[in-house]
Amino acid sequence: MPESAIPAYITNLIRHFEDLRDGTHGGSASRKDKEAHFEKAVQLLSPVARQVLTEVNRNLLLNTGQLTETGLCRTADGGLNASWVLSWPEQREIGIEPIMLQAYFGGGFHHPHLRGTTVHDWPLNVFSDEDAAEQLSVLRAIASSDLHNLVYRADYRIVPVVTGNSSTPRHGAKRRSCDSTIANDPD
Repeated sequence: MPESAIPAYITNLIRHFEDLRDGTHGGSASRKDKEAHFEKAVQLLSPVARQVLTEVNRNLLLNTGQLTETGLCRTADGGLNASWVLSWPEQREIGIEPIMLQAYFGGGFHHPHLRGTTVHDWPLNVFSDEDAAEQLSVLRAIASSDLHNLVYRADYRIVPVVTGNSSTPRHGAKRRSCDSTIANDPD
């Protein structure tokens, strides 16, 4: 299969595993050079992370959320971190964590990762605008999983689209019992 036909998430896993094998990241072996790659990755990833959290805010939180980002920060273990955080009134009232997209490169790590508040550790292999754009589905999955898990920690009422807007269309299939025969069903 030509490399262009390999899905981006598979390519990211291959790069990640090769990094582990070779002790490199983006072809670099020194911590300084790997951190330079990470800093560039954060810059490239930032608009994609903001897009995802803006989608969640607009469509699920009814524009009640507040998006904040840290920029690149040094961590206590000597690593680097950048995060994009979406908080909203219902989440703050209950006292649970907000939705977070985080790029981090731990002090003892060989290469960086992506994570959320409740969902952890995707490979972070972003070296170009195209690589960053290919992370859209991963960041959407992280943000969606985080919100889902936060609902389980709290309650569905933390999601304004469910409680605050009864005109929101609900898409759902009719329930069938397990023993229904679809072939004989008039629907």
